[in-house]
Amino acid sequence: MSAEPRALITGASAGLGAEFARQLASKGKDLVLVARRLEPMQELAAELTDEFNVAIDIIQADLSKTDATARLFAEVNDRGMTVDYLINNAGAVGPDLLTERDWPEQQAYIELMMTSVAGMCHHFIPPMQSRGFGRVLNVASVAGHVSLAGDTSYGPTKAYLIALSKGLAATVRPQGVYVLALCPGFTHTEFHQSPELTRMKSRSPTILWYDAEVVVHEGLAALEKGKTVYISGRLYRYLVPVLKSRIGAWLMTRMGVKRDY
Repeated sequence: MSAEPRALITGASAGLGAEFARQLASKGKDLVLVARRLEPMQELAAELTDEFNVAIDIIQADLSKTDATARLFAEVNDRGMTVDYLINNAGAVGPDLLTERDWPEQQAYIELMMTSVAGMCHHFIPPMQSRGFGRVLNVASVAGHVSLAGDTSYGPTKAYLIALSKGLAATVRPQGVYVLALCPGFTHTEFHQSPELTRMKSRSPTILWYDAEVVVHEGLAALEKGKTVYISGRLYRYLVPVLKSRIGAWLMTRMGVKRDY
């Protein structure tokens, strides 16, 4: 087992998580992959180990469970691993807060999207502070900057991650720990393969869509520069101020977007 500090990536079975793993492995970084689905992580680990000769551990975990982050932290320690890069990427499209009447489902979503990220930071950042070095990237979204009718779940959870990252960044930077909220717009990943999001993707202009490789590259670069919040994609850096204005909702409708993911 490698004694070198590792990058831990949640939601590492596909999408942005898999791309974070690939780009960090290409830099020679040893990894800890975390997700609910075991087989895709095993396939990814085999591919990256063969290509980049890095050490990779896999931990299967469901971060929508209340005790998941504490159990994950204990497992990492039991395996004798040190984490100096933390990529909080796990996430999903949530149930509508008002129309979906299963409250335990709502609670599980809140746990996954917000509480688990706070828990990961709670457990993993203090050791980084003690060592005088750490990097934490929380995958938020452009949706966290914009309030839209119909988005009562996803966008609000991402707004929390932005606020959490800002507070953490200001608190821990003096100890050499950088915290970034990465805010992608529409990204080509498995995330948008659900029927609803596939229809939305077909209606929206192709210019709004960025490749996962670009989003991850920009995010890691922004993290190393000590940025606190970074909107990925030049177009979105121009769009977000407009979307926050009075014409934002009208513009999103014109672009074929009913809800912002």
